[in-house]
Amino acid sequence: MTATPARVLTIAGSDSGGGAGIQADLKTMLALGVHGMSVIAAVTAQNSLGVQGYWELPAEAVRAQFESVVSDIGVQAVKTGMLASALLVETVAELLAGLDAPVVVDPVGVSKHGDSLLAPEAVKTVKERLLPAATLVTPNLYEVTQLTGVKVRDPAQMREAAEAVKALGPRWVLVKGGHLSGDEAVDLLFDGEREHWFRAPRYDNRHTHGTGCTLASAIASYLA
Repeated sequence: MTATPARVLTIAGSDSGGGAGIQADLKTMLALGVHGMSVIAAVTAQNSLGVQGYWELPAEAVRAQFESVVSDIGVQAVKTGMLASALLVETVAELLAGLDAPVVVDPVGVSKHGDSLLAPEAVKTVKERLLPAATLVTPNLYEVTQLTGVKVRDPAQMREAAEAVKALGPRWVLVKGGHLSGDEAVDLLFDGEREHWFRAPRYDNRHTHGTGCTLASAIASYLA
């Protein structure tokens, strides 16, 4: 008998170029053998050069997609990505509060090309409503600064960054140091007491679009 695959839900934006967002999440989930499902919170026009535009879906459309999936298929883990407005963040946080499943929050704020993907007024809502609902939050260094004001210039400062994000309420924090210079890529996983460092050789590759989405959805898949 074939085992029933775990069910993982992504709540994020659609990437027309297929490299990030919902598309990257579902590809990752398929590769890891879980059943991927989606709630589309925004539609973006983007390609390898950057983001040309984005359009949010109404909060009621996000809510309807979520309730449709949860009420019938069920969810064993959730990954959140691009939630561009305070209203969408508030809506998703409210929906997650009633769900008994691990939640991986990728606090998408700025694209790799420097395009803003989060309204300034939504940052406060992310900090106060979404991060406390997170089992794990996976900010890059730009997002750490956006959320806490802490600027990381070398790996020695990553513990300070992790503590600042942890103070906002998630159970675990994974600070991604990929934007630092050097021959190593360094990440820090922190739960308030224990720290786990992950180091790997840095690959000289400009094709890094969607890596944050891929990592967060992979973690959610393994948590399911």
